[in-house]
Amino acid sequence: MNTGSGINNFTSSVLPAALGNLTRLRSLSFGSNNLQGTLPRELGNLTLLDQLYIDSSGLSGPIPQELSNLASLQTIWMSDNGFTGELPEFLSTFTELKDLRVEGTNLKGPIPNSFSALTKLENLRIGDLNVGESDSSLDFLENLTSLSILSLRNCQIRGPIPQRLSTFPNLTFLDLSFNKLTGQIPASFKDFSSLKYLYLGSNNIDGVLPSDIGSKLLALDVSFNPLTGNIPLDGAINTVGTSINDVNLKNQKASTMLQCLDQNINCKNKAPSNSFAVNSGGPEQADTNGSVYDDDSEKLGAASLYTSSSNKWAVSSSGVFISNINGPIYIAQNRLPNRKTLDSELYKTARIAPASLRYYGLSLENGVYRVELHFAEVVMDYDSASWEGLGRRVFDVYIQVFECLQDFNIVKEAGGSKRALIKTFNANVTNTLIDIHLMWAGKGTCCIPRQSTFGPLVSAIAVSQVSAYEDSSKGEGKRVGRIVGIVFGCVGGLVVACGVAYFWWTKKESGDLKIYTQAPKD
Repeated sequence: MNTGSGINNFTSSVLPAALGNLTRLRSLSFGSNNLQGTLPRELGNLTLLDQLYIDSSGLSGPIPQELSNLASLQTIWMSDNGFTGELPEFLSTFTELKDLRVEGTNLKGPIPNSFSALTKLENLRIGDLNVGESDSSLDFLENLTSLSILSLRNCQIRGPIPQRLSTFPNLTFLDLSFNKLTGQIPASFKDFSSLKYLYLGSNNIDGVLPSDIGSKLLALDVSFNPLTGNIPLDGAINTVGTSINDVNLKNQKASTMLQCLDQNINCKNKAPSNSFAVNSGGPEQADTNGSVYDDDSEKLGAASLYTSSSNKWAVSSSGVFISNINGPIYIAQNRLPNRKTLDSELYKTARIAPASLRYYGLSLENGVYRVELHFAEVVMDYDSASWEGLGRRVFDVYIQVFECLQDFNIVKEAGGSKRALIKTFNANVTNTLIDIHLMWAGKGTCCIPRQSTFGPLVSAIAVSQVSAYEDSSKGEGKRVGRIVGIVFGCVGGLVVACGVAYFWWTKKESGDLKIYTQAPKD
């Protein structure tokens, strides 16, 4: 017996406890909804259940201990909910599990070592765990040799990468990015025949990149690690924030500029720039004020870095849309732009990424800069009266490693899809470079209107200097995150002295500078 209320707009509805009376139920789905409240403990009565889809349902609160009775479960999707507490250890007793997805919740780590009992797992995706009483390790993976997809992004994982992973015969996708991993990449990974996608960015992995590691990979991301060495001549590779010699980069001058991301390098410019603008995913375009937005139509892949011919900016993309039946798509097209929107040509295209999308302003004069981020949701149709209107794209935005937008939903802020929205911020540049990072943290729907519809999206970016920067710190206390001397905030118009650094914040985000509320008709 199956029952499903998935992909419905049950606004303000609460799951009835009476569902627990359907004791012969084998599959239960109420994902992609607007429910409220918590999971009923009575669901623990459904002991024959083998499929449970509750992702993006709107539920929150603790996960009832009674659900530990569901030992027959083979599939659990529970991402993008407000669940709280620790990642339930009782999940380790579900030894029939083949597919477990827990991303974008409010659950805390660590990942229990007892998960080692889940030896039938083929697809394991855990991500964005809050800090718990201790960090996680990868020891529990020792015997999970049936895995084909393993994603443990941003899970507070510490320690080395297990060499044994390279013996997993079916593992094609491995994402361990945004953790606290140390040590070196196992040399055995160069012979990892099944692996096609490897993401290790934003860790503390050191040493020399194993030779020929990329020869069998479709994508490799080792960005923001203290790594050295050389990389193969082909393949989709991202090495930003490392000391790896990337011979693939066509523009070595821009590559040198990107080294200013290194906290130990003090960069200076002989001929600095003070502005740049990019038409994300589209051709060169002038706006109504005459400002020119550079062409950014270069095709990016699952791990890519592109530097502009002007040497003014670069863009990197990371991640792969695993389930996209139409193949990899990293540029969104708006075929019905809003003609009532000023500069509507800027919103015909947008860059999208499954995990991480970063723009870098290069060789900038140090100072205070105004950052304009242009958005329009051109993939999801929130104005639709059908089930497609339930789609939600949610992501975070960081500028100079400071979080400016958390759980940002373009449609919610703009009042609908295909409606232009501009967010503006002030940021300090003290080492000739600005880093604008759009990052997916597991939240939002995954599959509306089609599979693999999620991740950050941006239509255009404009950055310009508004004042000079006076460094009163004299070199002291400049380090913030991975970027030296970059001090920033997201509350504008207010300057706060903090120790020896200045924090610029935008008190009221000027997303209300231009919000157009008329959408095109289909």
